Amino acid sequence: MADKTISETKIEKVKFLQAKLADAKAAVLSDYCGLNVQEMSELRGMLRKADVELYVVKNTLARRAVESTHLKPLAEYVKGPTAVALTIDDAVGMAKILTEYTKKEPKLDIRVGIMDGRVLTAEQLTRVAALPPREVLLAQMLGAMQNPLSGFVGVLHGVLRQFLYALVAIKDAKGQTGD
Repeated sequence: MADKTISETKIEKVKFLQAKLADAKAAVLSDYCGLNVQEMSELRGMLRKADVELYVVKNTLARRAVESTHLKPLAEYVKGPTAVALTIDDAVGMAKILTEYTKKEPKLDIRVGIMDGRVLTAEQLTRVAALPPREVLLAQMLGAMQNPLSGFVGVLHGVLRQFLYALVAIKDAKGQTGD
């Protein structure tokens, strides 16, 4: 009877994790070995503020949960003590928090992440974390889109101004000749 309860518990854990993984926009796997309870709590608190969830899971359960989701490429990286960080919102924000925390506490070792279906190494995640916030990127993109338009408007304005100067010159020339 005890074995049946254990397997049912494991099945429930896999189903729970599958549901979380299915909704995730991005995920990061890391090795948390060496972090004490206080450090893990601090990391979880930082991640929670950014709507990122952190789960410590057994490898077999994690592999089974990942296999049936869009995060399947992560299965081969589930080895050793594994913590899974998931976000449904801000993948860049999650990468920023994790990379900042690894600078403070090098015992957290980021293995790999997945964003938009692409598996990213720890170095690539560090580069993603260096990106400006989404709002800044949108403002930069809008500015880049406006520059050619404002230049075009300036050119049209210059053409119109030159046309008006020509009309004034013609009027002045006709006024002097008496026509």
